[in-house]
Amino acid sequence: MSDSTVRGVVNVIEETKTYGQKGFRKRMVVLEQDKGSFSNYIPIEFTRDACDSVDEMNMGDEIEVAYRLNGRKWQRDPQSEVKYFVSVEALSYKVVGASGGNAGAGADAANDAFNEVDDEAPF
Repeated sequence: MSDSTVRGVVNVIEETKTYGQKGFRKRMVVLEQDKGSFSNYIPIEFTRDACDSVDEMNMGDEIEVAYRLNGRKWQRDPQSEVKYFVSVEALSYKVVGASGGNAGAGADAANDAFNEVDDEAPF
């Protein structure tokens, strides 16, 4: 199975957030895609050590991200409604159009960070 990719312009770069006793880290980057009559905004999660690779991105960079979809089920108690959530987790990225920064910077660090596996992530 090949990785899915998405391409867009970096619109938001959030700060890294840490969760739980083990210090799970997550950082969101939002890509904007111009669809003609509207803009499409895609939130992508960078996790663990990959959070640091986001420092190499700049607002306005056009990037291509290889990703996987993660889904989860949530139910407050057995009598409550079941809800399903999906997130887009980055596997790697590359800068394809820089906004004045260094095109391609950070991609090697991101790929190294994404190759680490942590089965104890809370999401």
